[in-house]
Amino acid sequence: MQKLVVSGGNRLGGEIVLQGAKNSVLPLLAASVLCCGRITFTGCPRISDRYAAMRILNHLGCFAEGKDDTVTVNAETITSADIPDELMRETRCSVIFMGALLGRCEQCRLSLPGGCNLGPRPIDYHISALTAMGAEISEKHGEIICNAPDGLHGARISLTFPSVGATENIILAAVLAEGETVITNAAREPEIIDLADFLSKCGADIRGAGSGTIIIRGVKKLRSDIEYRVMPDRIACATYLSYTAACGGEILIKDCEPSHMDAILSVLEQMGCSVKIFGKNIYLSRTGTLKSVGTIRTMVYPGFPTDAQAVIMIPLCLAEGTTLFVENIFENRYRHTGELQRMGADIRAEGKVAVVSGVKRLYGAKTEAPDLRGGAALVGAALCAEGTSEISRAEYIDRGYEDIEGVIRSLGGRISRVFS
Repeated sequence: MQKLVVSGGNRLGGEIVLQGAKNSVLPLLAASVLCCGRITFTGCPRISDRYAAMRILNHLGCFAEGKDDTVTVNAETITSADIPDELMRETRCSVIFMGALLGRCEQCRLSLPGGCNLGPRPIDYHISALTAMGAEISEKHGEIICNAPDGLHGARISLTFPSVGATENIILAAVLAEGETVITNAAREPEIIDLADFLSKCGADIRGAGSGTIIIRGVKKLRSDIEYRVMPDRIACATYLSYTAACGGEILIKDCEPSHMDAILSVLEQMGCSVKIFGKNIYLSRTGTLKSVGTIRTMVYPGFPTDAQAVIMIPLCLAEGTTLFVENIFENRYRHTGELQRMGADIRAEGKVAVVSGVKRLYGAKTEAPDLRGGAALVGAALCAEGTSEISRAEYIDRGYEDIEGVIRSLGGRISRVFS
């Protein structure tokens, strides 16, 4: 068990180089299975989910090794298409290997994925889409058994919800399938574009990524000996901007992608922060009083991202007035609010709605991270609170943030990690 100990009350200031995207690196690592050779990814964040994906690759018979922000995968040989339960439980995104293994091996066996408990996240979309492409899928005692005895073929797939994971799995399965696959109501997130860009660099034929309709024409083989840089992490960017907004001060985030941040930057400006964009850099300053922003509704991209909801709530806990949050993606996305109440926040959450009324100050307390983004929110609350806070279950936070305490200390925050 690890916990983070935070002494609050310091203004933040400085500059950081943004890490690579958690939500992009995992599908990219899964995609390397399709390449039958050596792939080098740079800009990979050093997070526990990255290492979980590398363990899966090594179990499958690939060679995966990482140093600093670089991960090299050689998938020339696949010795197994089965992923054991203990590896699947390490990360929710492990389900993304289903499409890649079906595309490469025409079979796979895996269990239901783990990850944060954010309420029901069924993989029905994944299964129905892959079935339409020729896969035979059954479930037995928590195991998902997939076979494509005649290979995969193209299909027209209309998603009833623009699921990111389902869109990624379909793309991975389709790039080597016979014929053309058309996805309508596809997810439009930047991470979808990143996956498509990588696969296209390897020789895949993909059009329309980032729009509601994606067309994939299957090819016989993908190239290897490719080097690819992972896109920057827009949620980590939102997190450090929110910390600075809550604590006061100024921050320059370098090597980000401001065009991915429109919905978040708009909310920060409504709070009273000054935001400026310089190429691939974002500067934020907060000197005055924070203001409430009315209503924030989480939506699929390009709407306000559900992953940023918890961290953007922290400065609004200290803002003048009341902000209404409406969570439209996951059911259990307010599990952090009870811990924030322990710190003096005025939050009433029920169902999809949370009402946040600003208070003058927060107070240090012993808290427990309920999940990845909720844990990051508790760190932000501790940074702007009076006194010292403890956040246990730091392993949740490590799933998505590279050296979060080192980044915070570089900005003037006081934080340390305790092992027990």
